[in-house]
Amino acid sequence: MISLTVLHTFAQSQYSKLSFGLGAGCNMSFTDVNKGKIGYTTTATFDAKLFPFIALGLEGQYGMVKGGDIFRDPHNRQFTNQYFSYTANGKIILDELFDSDLVRGFYFGAGVGLIHNKITQIVRYKPNTEINYPPLGYLFPGKDKGINIVVPANFGFNFFISDGYGHYRIAFNANAQLNYTFGEGLDGYNDPEGKFKNNKADQFFVFSVGIKYLFGNK
Repeated sequence: MISLTVLHTFAQSQYSKLSFGLGAGCNMSFTDVNKGKIGYTTTATFDAKLFPFIALGLEGQYGMVKGGDIFRDPHNRQFTNQYFSYTANGKIILDELFDSDLVRGFYFGAGVGLIHNKITQIVRYKPNTEINYPPLGYLFPGKDKGINIVVPANFGFNFFISDGYGHYRIAFNANAQLNYTFGEGLDGYNDPEGKFKNNKADQFFVFSVGIKYLFGNK
């Protein structure tokens, strides 16, 4: 019985310390405008395991976040943001933490970083207000470019594929991520709170799938 316990512990300790991954998916914005829209996101990740159940990593994202509708939004607002972000994050590997096949491959984590916003399309002047706000109409305050702090929260799943020698080198990944941004750069609008519903942090949700390559010492 003692021998079996030792062998089981040894087997659990055999893991690749490093991984590199690429992925792509869709996103949905939740900002000050009335309606979010679906955009796209591409990802690149690098993770290093400090312990079997703890990993630290870096993630870069590039994509497009959209929202609003010039016809359906109460204030005729609409935007498109071509963004780039980079974050550092930590992950808890659930099957290693609980030593259970029921949660095999699942993880959760959080991080912090920066997001670079570049508004490529926006309704900057409210339509049909030229008479009261000449010559172009009411100007929505905000910036077309800027950098904000972003905090991502992740929950995901890795499906590992073994090679002919029983080693895990490839993993398919599915990840759900909610990104909180601090500031008003994501949608390009910084409207007064008393006049507009501008009382929450701009956010966007990303669902992505990808592939990871595992390497390094075991």
